[in-house]
Amino acid sequence: MNERRFSIRTHPSLSRRCFLKLSALGIGSLLFPSRGQARQLHLAEFASQAWTLESGSEWAPIARAVNMEDTQQGRVQDELVVMYDRPSEAGKKVKHLWKDAVFPITDVRFVEDTPSHNKVWYQAGGEGFVHSGSIQPVRTVLNEPAAIIPEGGVLAEVTVPFTDAFYKPGRNQMFAYRFYYETTHWVIQVVYDEQGAAWYAVLDDKWEFVYYVPANHLRIVPKEELTLLSPQVPPDLKLLEVRLPEQVLIAYEAERPVFMARVATGAKFRDGDFSTKPGWYSTFHKRSSRHMAAGNLAANGYDLPGVPWISYFTESGISFHGTFWHNNYGRPRSHGCVNLTPQAAKWLYRWTLPYVPPEQQMVYEEMGTLLHIIGGEG
Repeated sequence: MNERRFSIRTHPSLSRRCFLKLSALGIGSLLFPSRGQARQLHLAEFASQAWTLESGSEWAPIARAVNMEDTQQGRVQDELVVMYDRPSEAGKKVKHLWKDAVFPITDVRFVEDTPSHNKVWYQAGGEGFVHSGSIQPVRTVLNEPAAIIPEGGVLAEVTVPFTDAFYKPGRNQMFAYRFYYETTHWVIQVVYDEQGAAWYAVLDDKWEFVYYVPANHLRIVPKEELTLLSPQVPPDLKLLEVRLPEQVLIAYEAERPVFMARVATGAKFRDGDFSTKPGWYSTFHKRSSRHMAAGNLAANGYDLPGVPWISYFTESGISFHGTFWHNNYGRPRSHGCVNLTPQAAKWLYRWTLPYVPPEQQMVYEEMGTLLHIIGGEG
């Protein structure tokens, strides 16, 4: 088995031509160049699968600032995954993990002879290894509930592997939905149950229902995390590029690459061709959260509350957005949309136009940031 431990090393600034050459190689040299960095650090960084050009010369993975005492965990996204005694499907099966099982991620391995485009495996302590494609990197972080919610509501993000929403405050009430890690939701009120526990009232933007979620499971997103990135760059000098053959997104400022992320674009299925179409577009409609159900083109037949950081570029609903139902980027698999990790989608949401003020749920304008989708079939 050709295997090495995961590590990240930054790269110097590249010309546009060299940058595209790098992306054509599947950005492997950014993902898996060598040994050497601290395990806890690179586990946190890997979750974003995206990089920014910092200080004019160094490529660095985007990663949320985290308390390293908070254990890195994995949540099973598929109905069932198999754990092996080594990072290979040829290994001995040691355990089955069902959907929403949560386990500690203690190491990350890159195994070159994995029969998949995604060659990353997670180690679950001393129990075994699972392939990363169906595992969402998560943490369990509890929050101090807000005493007051401003009129009009605020954006909040789930900070635990999952939390259940109910139609009334209280765990003995009727179940509504399960909200997953890094999904975003619009909180309109804080209330208390009979035991005095705080619950957030969450507005469903699609059905206009109100659900109740334990307040300590959601983090109110501060306004400084919703500011426009690179405001000094003229709008006409910002450009997005999605390269379908390489499944890579690149953001440019005045033809200089400043951001890159792995993506999963639209694919062909038995029930139709949902390939993301090449061409020129614009991110004209944005919202920080969306309940996507069948017909919204996130995942055919799915019912997905709290899809985070959406930047639409077609009137039919094709968009960039964060994804919590798979972790298998680098190959087409969606029903038209461009899937990113939630952290990558958030960066893109903040960098593109139109700008969405913190107190607003969405903005819709005629034009935004220019997008060029390259490759594939027109």
